[in-house]
Amino acid sequence: MILLNGTRVFITGMGIISSLGQGTGRHLESLQKNRSGIKPLTLFTPSPGNSFPAGEVPGFSQTMAVPRTHELALLAAREALSGTGAVPDSIIIGTTTGGMPVTEELLKKNVPDPDQYRYHSTASVAEFLAAVLRCTGMVLTITTACSSGAAAIKLAYELIRSGKAGRVLAGGADALCRLTYYGFNSLQLIDPAGARPFDRERKGMTVAEGSAMLLLEGGESVPDCAVVEILGGGLSCDAYHPATPHPEGKGALAAMRKALQSAGISPREVGYINLHGTGTRDNDLAEARALNSLFGNAMPLLSSVKGAFGHSLAAAGAIEAVVCAAAVREGLIPANTGCADPDPELNLKPVLTPRAEKAAVVLSNSFGFGGNNACLVLADPAAKREKPVPVEPSGFEILGSACITGAGDTDQTLRKLTVDKTCSGILPLADISKDLPAREVRRLKRLPRLALALAMEARKISNHDQTPSSVFFGTSWGPLSETYDFLTRLYASNEQFTSPTEFVGSVHNAPAGQAAIMLGADGANLTLTGGDYSFEQALIAATLTAADGGTALVMAADEFHETLSPLFDASVRLSRVPSDGGGALVLRKPAGGSRPRIRPVFFENSVNNPSILQSLVQSLGGTEEISARYGALFAGMPMKDRDACEKQLGEIIKAAEFRAPAVDFRRFTGEYGSATATAVALAAGFVRDGNIPSSITGGAECPLGGKGILILGLGGFVTAIEILNCP
Repeated sequence: MILLNGTRVFITGMGIISSLGQGTGRHLESLQKNRSGIKPLTLFTPSPGNSFPAGEVPGFSQTMAVPRTHELALLAAREALSGTGAVPDSIIIGTTTGGMPVTEELLKKNVPDPDQYRYHSTASVAEFLAAVLRCTGMVLTITTACSSGAAAIKLAYELIRSGKAGRVLAGGADALCRLTYYGFNSLQLIDPAGARPFDRERKGMTVAEGSAMLLLEGGESVPDCAVVEILGGGLSCDAYHPATPHPEGKGALAAMRKALQSAGISPREVGYINLHGTGTRDNDLAEARALNSLFGNAMPLLSSVKGAFGHSLAAAGAIEAVVCAAAVREGLIPANTGCADPDPELNLKPVLTPRAEKAAVVLSNSFGFGGNNACLVLADPAAKREKPVPVEPSGFEILGSACITGAGDTDQTLRKLTVDKTCSGILPLADISKDLPAREVRRLKRLPRLALALAMEARKISNHDQTPSSVFFGTSWGPLSETYDFLTRLYASNEQFTSPTEFVGSVHNAPAGQAAIMLGADGANLTLTGGDYSFEQALIAATLTAADGGTALVMAADEFHETLSPLFDASVRLSRVPSDGGGALVLRKPAGGSRPRIRPVFFENSVNNPSILQSLVQSLGGTEEISARYGALFAGMPMKDRDACEKQLGEIIKAAEFRAPAVDFRRFTGEYGSATATAVALAAGFVRDGNIPSSITGGAECPLGGKGILILGLGGFVTAIEILNCP
């Protein structure tokens, strides 16, 4: 546990690889000389008529048996950690492609061997880094499209401020692949001449790849190795459209305001703004309107660097954080490369040539599909500032909970459990969609409909007049149907034709974006893709950003796909009954009353961590406290790791001297990544009612006697969530 007394957060190490090369030194030189890394693609051969420039890492040949994204991430991480000998307490990575560069090739060749898809998941990037760097703490994966890298840094900042970590490796990584290369082109968002952000003649973006990693450290005073200080960050959602920003920049403006408020500074203190600036007409216009609303006639220096780097998607926010650090540390204001004639409609004057000028405070903007916005404030650490107010995250009270399983909604699930002691299976799409507005969901496939149905039911059950202001979504695999259909059509047409609808729907955060649009939720909108621990990660993200206030919708879901699920998920492959579903909670900060409370209490990597179970018991307060607080234990044991999980569970029960019922919930939910969300939604109801039915415990009914339920996640990670009655 880290002391909270006046904890400040500093960047003490940085690593970067992009279309401008590798290493912070090379990038600084390239920015000083206003170079561009946008060139013809060589990574794969585009189909005739579909060739356009890209921001490809030059001269990069893979040396490891992992996907390109993973190796790019590791190269940046090693530079960030070089010379420190540091092992991070936690790793938080933003990515959208994960292992897609390899998966695409395998699917194109119809390779049936599941082992070759073992690095497909977005979560595998952070998990790979954790294994190589021997990080035994919390490992989180953020997938909010083009704001992922910045959102990862914001969460790392909050994790340190919470006292749960002292040193966090955070950043973003994405590699070029067919899904994104052709996908953005299908939306007619590519400029064939290369990105020209804010130029009068701009026609779109340039797809790119790269990675940047930053080592964040907390302290009460400035460490000798500090590069810059992170003063704060802001998150918001447009809640407007799956792929188009709010035309007035409403969400962008909200994120910038939150970032400045979080940092405790006024707009006039900002010396430089690193713009999101993709080069598309709508994005640049929306951002310009937001900037003019916030800064008016007192506009700071500003520029977008995507004309130099291209748009590296999840890596962009982290790469641009490195650029902002250079602006503060080195006194370099980079040029708005590619812009020759600024668009007068935007009322902006971007910097057109590099300037040797130091900015004491910088603002960095990152906006993504689904209206997911993240802004960061970085500053010179030498400036005297008031010590930040310590923030220690607490739990939430549960206003409502809901689940969808193979049996149906929450009530149908409970009835089915009573009779058959199982709710596994696959609910027909028509049943999932029965209460959804037909016109609004007609083009949505299984996973977004699951998410919307969960959101609607949880909100209805909460019987609360306040609409959730923020959405936190967990998913192991994202929208499989959309991804499969996009690639199938691409390959069937010899890479000539794609579906823009399928591309927009294929991003992992698309379901959360749809939920925000339906609910009008314009606060934080984060999607966490942590495999079997995705719900736990979503709940942690909600807890860390709870200071934003309001009511939060926290949910997780996964769909079963006949082709992809068995290839990607070993637990699904081993299961006799295909299943999917999820769970949702409507939460708010405790406000009194008798509602149950929920809180994440433990999350560690079990790899290279022999003392993890003892740490778990200690974090729960020891044997007496565990017996006094919990009347039952729910254990999530993915089938692929069942032997190891059963051993872990036995050791935990023995070490904690736990004598109450222990429920193996995947035996009745079925095997899917977000099964924990289903179990948590059911457990919330049991705690509220004070009793667990005998069909759940496998024996007699279990009166809780005022106690709560402890939900464990076991296997490659060990996690713990507690649901308690109000004290």
